[in-house]
Amino acid sequence: MRSGVQALHVGCAMWSLKSWQGRFAPHPLPPGERLRAYAGWCNAVEGNTTFYAVPARETVATWAAQTTPDFRLIPKIPKRITHELRMSGAEEELRLFLDAIEPLGPRAAALWIQLPGSFGPGDLGVLSRFLRGLPTSFRYAVEVRHPQFFTDPRRLEEVLAAARAEWIPFDTTAFFDRPPTSDAERDAWTKKPRMPRRDTALTDRPIVRYLGRDDTASTVAGWQPWVRTVAGWLREGRSPTVFVHTPDNADAPELARRFHAEVRARVPGLPPLPEPPPLPVDEPLTLF
Repeated sequence: MRSGVQALHVGCAMWSLKSWQGRFAPHPLPPGERLRAYAGWCNAVEGNTTFYAVPARETVATWAAQTTPDFRLIPKIPKRITHELRMSGAEEELRLFLDAIEPLGPRAAALWIQLPGSFGPGDLGVLSRFLRGLPTSFRYAVEVRHPQFFTDPRRLEEVLAAARAEWIPFDTTAFFDRPPTSDAERDAWTKKPRMPRRDTALTDRPIVRYLGRDDTASTVAGWQPWVRTVAGWLREGRSPTVFVHTPDNADAPELARRFHAEVRARVPGLPPLPEPPPLPVDEPLTLF
């Protein structure tokens, strides 16, 4: 691993949310400008939209036009491939997806393979074959949810290492530490997976998903182990990406920036994030 400080990318699960309008982004703002506004706050975003449908290539080109080449967008491989076809016989679907995201260029820092909870150690041969068949022009990162992978991670780590792929942890320990106290938390309580904290990086570009609480103090307290881990990765020469979630995500862009600042306090050579552009101020009404 190289020595010296690399880059830290931080972001959220989405680039647009109704509660962000007028706070993190101008309001009103056309859909085709919302990623640009978000990129003024964060330098990475989860590409969850591609999990549900392959976007038009023209749409992806607008995403690229709204961001700089060093912005990281981690597109999910569609669930049609990972969940419905279980990565078998999906050559045409994969071809269409790869063609659609091509305009992202270097922004597609990795392609994200999220696997269902039913995908267990007995299915690793399928994953291994799928990874071997993917083009080497992309990096890959895999998220698993079967509990046996966390009690005995060795075989999965071997499969990922052979493909130079990363393992994406989704740390929900802080969220499930105590019962929910808000409507958003109660909703997330029934939907989010109970995942352990895993902090082993397999490549020089680890990716982390962290779920906090709607209470900021609890979210910040829960991510302190990640501040230490990410600072250590940077000192090792890795360039991590960290996505900060909360049940309502109302403060997520601000929280992502706060996480970056806390890491930077431990790694002073880490450049700060650019300051977000000021929101436009409405002109006062006059009689003339």
